[in-house]
Amino acid sequence: MKYYIGVDGGGTKTAFSLCSGDGEPVAEHLTAGSSYLMYGIDLVVERIKTGVDQCLQKANVSLSDVAAISMGLPCVGENAVMDPQLKERIYACFPGVQIYVTNDVEVGWAGSLACEEGINVVAGTGSIAFGEDGSGKTARSGGWAEFFSDEGSCYWTGRKTLELFSKEADHRLPRGPLYDIIREEFRLSDDFELIDLMVKEYFPYRERVAGLQILLEKAAVRGDPQAIEAYRAAAAELGLIVKGVLNQLHFEPGFPISYSGGLFKAGDLILKPFGEQIHALGGRLVKPQLSPVMGAVLLCFFKFNPADFPSVAQKIKKQTVR
Repeated sequence: MKYYIGVDGGGTKTAFSLCSGDGEPVAEHLTAGSSYLMYGIDLVVERIKTGVDQCLQKANVSLSDVAAISMGLPCVGENAVMDPQLKERIYACFPGVQIYVTNDVEVGWAGSLACEEGINVVAGTGSIAFGEDGSGKTARSGGWAEFFSDEGSCYWTGRKTLELFSKEADHRLPRGPLYDIIREEFRLSDDFELIDLMVKEYFPYRERVAGLQILLEKAAVRGDPQAIEAYRAAAAELGLIVKGVLNQLHFEPGFPISYSGGLFKAGDLILKPFGEQIHALGGRLVKPQLSPVMGAVLLCFFKFNPADFPSVAQKIKKQTVR
């Protein structure tokens, strides 16, 4: 029997799934992030090879039994110099195996919509959208870089969390639950202590800044109006990213739009205003059918074994429903 491996890479973590030729999950593995801009090509390739090896060992499977590996990684498709270097190094790790390397937004789409027509928005550490219309044409929008893009992401809302605290601290905005939550979380005796803490322990680490979004969620749940509005602002930015894809493709009214990424764990705080944005664009918000890593598995069949793709897709979706 031949096996298929899906890899979903992100700025914070990378997930691996090994499946049999009929779509049955056999082994999984989770490791740190795989953005080559954040960690460098050497470390990313090492993490990918180790992750694949771990899956093979858990299932007692040899690399020669693997038919294909599909992986979505951050930043792929954005650097004409580094992309070929990364892919060459990855191909060399898995001789004799068919490999598809793409941007992580595509495996998010493949999972959320099971490789069907529509648009998927990723709002994790960063933000980006990918879509495919009925003609097979694809497009992406957003996801340039955190310094001037990634709007609506966890990193963006993490920074927004700090911005709102500073405005509440110096009375530019009325103080709400967020102010107390930040002071308690970081045990501040003086509000300005936050500056040195952030500069030394958070600003150099993109994923740690993204993690601050959890504090914004806590404040919003407690009714902080500034925090609630921040999620509405994030939804508006994500809606604009969807519009960017929509302007490049053709969809009939009521086309599906799905989502993946950590920001959506905030539930209705983000999903309700995001749904309003989608409705205004003529689409309908749908729940993800599969995880991004299972989307990567599906892409293996979609790209390298199209004959078995329909039956495997149905089986994987039924397994998820159970």
